[in-house]
Amino acid sequence: MANVDGKWNVTVKSPLGDQQAMLDVQSAGDSFSGTFSGGMGTSQVNGTVAGDTMTWKMDISVPMPMTLDCQATVSGDTMDGQVTAGAFGSFPLTGTRA
Repeated sequence: MANVDGKWNVTVKSPLGDQQAMLDVQSAGDSFSGTFSGGMGTSQVNGTVAGDTMTWKMDISVPMPMTLDCQATVSGDTMDGQVTAGAFGSFPLTGTRA
């Protein structure tokens, strides 16, 4: 299983422009919890880790209330994945360990 613990500088390429955030993760076995904090606010995250893949959901209220489905593959100190925002589609997510 990949080491996902710690702080990650994350960028989501959304229709509203690049969204910079800090993903702070603490794992426990095959699950994790933490926070996703950026210009649009802070969301609690809870998810799972399977091999080198993290999967989680997070609720946002800005620019409108919705639940985002997130998935990222961790390789050392980088992550690559996507954020799916329902009918709005999916957007690339990248990150580096802080």
